[in-house]
Amino acid sequence: MAKKGNRQKFRFKCADCNNLNYVSRKNIKNTTDKVELKKYCKHCKKSTVHKEVKIERGKTN
Repeated sequence: MAKKGNRQKFRFKCADCNNLNYVSRKNIKNTTDKVELKKYCKHCKKSTVHKEVKIERGKTN
């Protein structure tokens, strides 16, 4: 079985409209810096830069 201790969940936040659109995981030992990707934002209706935001525990949204 695979070890699960190094993986961390995070969300992508649109740089233009600040909406949280995507959820992903990363290995925190291999990728220490924040992730930035160009992804499609359904609120802006175009491809924009999305930045990593930490998921806060206890939040429903």
